[in-house]
Amino acid sequence: MSRWRQHLRFLAAVQLLPALESGEEATLVGGQAVMEGVMMRSPHAWGIAVRKPSGEIITHSEPLERPSDTHKWMGWPVVRGVMTLGHAMSLGFRALKFSANAALDELPPDDNGKKFEIGGWVAGLNIAFSVAFFILMYKFLPLLATTELKKVNPVFGEQFVFNLVDGLIRIGLFLLFVWGVSLWKDIRRVYEYHGAEHKTVFAFENGDPLNTGAIQKYSTYHPRCGTSFLMTVMIISMLVYMAIPVHTFWARFGIRIALLPVIAGASYEIIRFAAKHRGSLFALMTAPGLWLQRITTQPPDDRQVECAIIALDKAMALEKERGGELVIA
Repeated sequence: MSRWRQHLRFLAAVQLLPALESGEEATLVGGQAVMEGVMMRSPHAWGIAVRKPSGEIITHSEPLERPSDTHKWMGWPVVRGVMTLGHAMSLGFRALKFSANAALDELPPDDNGKKFEIGGWVAGLNIAFSVAFFILMYKFLPLLATTELKKVNPVFGEQFVFNLVDGLIRIGLFLLFVWGVSLWKDIRRVYEYHGAEHKTVFAFENGDPLNTGAIQKYSTYHPRCGTSFLMTVMIISMLVYMAIPVHTFWARFGIRIALLPVIAGASYEIIRFAAKHRGSLFALMTAPGLWLQRITTQPPDDRQVECAIIALDKAMALEKERGGELVIA
């Protein structure tokens, strides 16, 4: 695999980061697909297992501090969602970088004898590009397209219709991106590791032995997936924007940026509630995210499940060392 191909693969995975991770603080396990591996997280530790091109599996684990352990106000409803999401995104980026560098480590050095790795300014550039891509793709373009439609027919200028169409365009762009990158073999493998992560979490939550036979019988669709979170955010966004009487382009754009943390925090609470109350109305709201997992998760093979098992074992071993007590929800 060339350095540039690996870099593009990393960049695409960063754009998918919110859909690949399951941000949950509390007492639950969660995880994230990375490139050729899986990261697993317990309340006080995380572990990662990545298969290198040679077939060797390399691992890493570290203690993990929950935001609310440091500041109690970070555990307040809605606020905890914003804090947990930011914490999960930061950890997820570190895990993706670890997996990318694992593959790059086996590539020959450049003409100056230096090995290429993702770090420093390269990582910073990826983060900056990801933020700009998100704002352009999911905030600016849908708003611009709907504003132009308003010029074609005044009905699109009505508060309800405008924000409904804006939201549908946003969802359409997101679905197009998620499906489009799934056609790339490298990203499809990431989706397979995503499936391995979900199956392993399901087996753990049900108290089954962590072996490939027991794990493979489970579904790849999990209610706490980041894919469900993103879809819930988009649905809640439409409802919130409909209730705010602003009409100029830049006022609407500003509202969409300013309210993003609030909407993300509220969506986190809905996902959290829906995961514990599968028959509730809120669970129906998260259903589109489960449907979308037909794309973002794919059936893994046993070697991919093996990585998920090792990653969870690493996290749980460190969790026990630190005296953590995990309650199965």
